[in-house]
Amino acid sequence: MHNKIIGFVLLILSHQVYSAANIENWHTSQGSPVFYVETKGLPMVDIRLIFDAGSARDGDQYGLASLTSALLDTGAGPWNADQIANRFESVGAQFSTSVSKDMASLSLRSLTAEKLLQKSLKTLRAIVSQPVFNEADFQREKQRTLASLKHREESPGALASIAFAKVLFKDHPYAHPGSGVVETVLSFSADDLKAFYKKYYVANNAMVVIVGDIKKQQAMEIAESLVVDLATGTKPPVLTEVASPKQGIKQHIEYPSSQTHVLAGLVGMHRKDPDYFSLYVGNHILGGSGLVSQLFGEVREKRGLAYSAYSYFSPLLRKGTFTMGLQTRNDQTSQAVQVMQETLTNFVEQGPSEQELIAAKKNITGGFALRFDTNNKLTGYVSMIGFYQLALDYLEVFQQKVEAVTLESIRDAFNRRVKPENINTITVGASQ
Repeated sequence: MHNKIIGFVLLILSHQVYSAANIENWHTSQGSPVFYVETKGLPMVDIRLIFDAGSARDGDQYGLASLTSALLDTGAGPWNADQIANRFESVGAQFSTSVSKDMASLSLRSLTAEKLLQKSLKTLRAIVSQPVFNEADFQREKQRTLASLKHREESPGALASIAFAKVLFKDHPYAHPGSGVVETVLSFSADDLKAFYKKYYVANNAMVVIVGDIKKQQAMEIAESLVVDLATGTKPPVLTEVASPKQGIKQHIEYPSSQTHVLAGLVGMHRKDPDYFSLYVGNHILGGSGLVSQLFGEVREKRGLAYSAYSYFSPLLRKGTFTMGLQTRNDQTSQAVQVMQETLTNFVEQGPSEQELIAAKKNITGGFALRFDTNNKLTGYVSMIGFYQLALDYLEVFQQKVEAVTLESIRDAFNRRVKPENINTITVGASQ
C-alpha cells in the first residue's frame, strides 16, 4: 500500500518544476554541515548522508570504498539485510548507497507522515552508525564483486576506460577503477572494511542534505539525529592536485572484437574551475549536444564512421577528465581517430560560430529547470553544491553564467586547456 502511495506522489512530483532553490546551510552540534531546501505541497523528503569516502580514499586497497559502502545495509544494529529491507518496504521508503571517486552517499526517500518517517530514520541511523560487516555477508559481497571484475575483463569499453584513467592520472588516487581490481579485492578481509568505515564514516567527514516538505526545525532535528551517534573523527587530508601530462600518447590494447572502442582526452577541470562555464558551453557545441554537435556531424553524419561520437568534461574535487569517445569498425579506426582529432584541432583554433553559441545557450538554459524538477534531482544538485563548496546561489545564477560566455572566452579557455598535442588516445579492439 505504501509503495503505491509513494509511486503516486512521485508521478505528481515529476510534473512539478522548481524555481531556483532556496538552499539553507548550518552545522550540527557535531560540526557536520547541513544543506536544506523546503519543497512544499507533497508529503515526501529526500535525505542524503555524504562522506568524503569515495574511491580516491582507497589508498593501495583498490575497491575498498566501494565494498564498504555495499556492506552497510547488509546488517546494522539488531537487523540483518532482509530485516532492513523489510523495514524500509513496510513504510514505502527507498534506500540506496553509492560511491564515486570523491564521495560515498547513503540516500533515503520517505513519506513525511510521522510514524513512517521515524521508522525510516531509525533504520537509517542504524545503517550509518552501527553497521555490522558480518563475515558471511562480507564473503558474499566479495565474491559478487570478484565475479563482476572478472566479467569486466570481457568488456572492451571497460578496458578502455581503465587504461584511459591510468594514462591521465598516473599515480593519483583518481587513477584506479572505483570497484577495484581482482588482485586487491582478493586480499580484503572484513576487518579492512571496518577500519575504512571507522576512519571515514565520522561526523567531521559527514555532510547532510535534506530536501522535502518539512520545516526547518524538523530538518535540524533530523540532521542532528543522523550524526549524533557517529564518532567525531577527523577530515581526511586534502587530495593532491592532478598533474597534467605535457605530451599525449597513443596506446592500443588488442581485443578480439569487430568494433574498436576509442577514448581520447586529457586532464580537464575541477568543480570550482574559473574556466568552468566557458569549457562547459564550448564542449556542448563540440561534442556534448548529441546529434547537433560538431563531433557527431563530422564522424557520423558526414562520414558514417561511428554510430555516435561525443565529448564531455568530468569535473571533480581535483581536475577530472576531458573525454572524447566513439566506437567504430576495426578497419575504420585510424580514419575515425584522425577525424576526431582534426575536429578538435579546428575547434580549438577557430572556436564555434556565433550561431552555434546562440543555439547552445538556448539549449542549455531552456531545459535547465528540468534538471532539478524532482526532489531526487534537486537533492543531487544540492549534494554537489555542498560537497564541492559551491556558492549557495549556484542554481540561481547558473543561467546568467551561461549567458555570459562569449566566443572569445570559449576560444581562450580551449586554447589554454585543451591542447590537441596533449591528447591521449586509447584504442581497444582487433588490429587490422
